[in-house]
Amino acid sequence: MTKHKDGSQPDETAPEDSITPEELIALKEHLAEARAKTDEYLEALQRERADFTNYRRRTEIEAKESYRTITGTTIKKFLTVMDDLERALSHRPADDSWSDGIELVHRKFQAILDAEGITRIDAEGKPFDPNLHEAIMQEPSPDHEPGTVIAVLQQGYMHGERVLRPAMVKVAQ
Repeated sequence: MTKHKDGSQPDETAPEDSITPEELIALKEHLAEARAKTDEYLEALQRERADFTNYRRRTEIEAKESYRTITGTTIKKFLTVMDDLERALSHRPADDSWSDGIELVHRKFQAILDAEGITRIDAEGKPFDPNLHEAIMQEPSPDHEPGTVIAVLQQGYMHGERVLRPAMVKVAQ
């Protein structure tokens, strides 16, 4: 191996001869192909990331909806118990300590419903809405507009925007 005049070693990776125009064209074509492949892989990676992000969001939404459905289905079974407690409290005898216990159970049950986001459908005095109410009776009423709910016969409940049980109502004719 020969040394440069300044005493340094020649660069072994540097070509000793210059590149021919044909080789330069071939290298440029190879570089263009490599860049095209790189762009293709980058686009594929970005698509996969977007697909995964969408998948994750979709599964989170489905999990929340499943939770709401399961919670709603389970709580719906207990709404008849709530109705019975309310009926018992509406016919409560005066000065009866036993009925105080019923009221305590009712309040605890109502706290559970509140914690789960279960709300009552406010029906009395409102216009009849078939999405929220189930008309059981119609009755002439000089005090109410026709189509107005004049009495709630069984309380209705909602879980968020979803009706768990429509309110059974009496509607003015």
